[in-house]
Amino acid sequence: MKKKIKYSNEEIGEVEVVNDFLPKPEDLVFKEDTIKVTLNLSKSSIEFFKGIAQKHGSQYQKVIRNLLDNYTSHYSE
Repeated sequence: MKKKIKYSNEEIGEVEVVNDFLPKPEDLVFKEDTIKVTLNLSKSSIEFFKGIAQKHGSQYQKVIRNLLDNYTSHYSE
């Protein structure tokens, strides 16, 4: 059962603007070459990424790969 979101017309208080560093949708279409690696991660991290992947109908390896790709492209500039 999904939680129903209740909207109101109240002030939300102070907000912080966060710069968007995520790629444009059209930049997500092209697939880069990949290299297979073995990486030991904590059980809790894998469970977290599996939960995200399941929620969005994806694979946890893709979620981790996209996270790392976004991180490296943001800090490589």
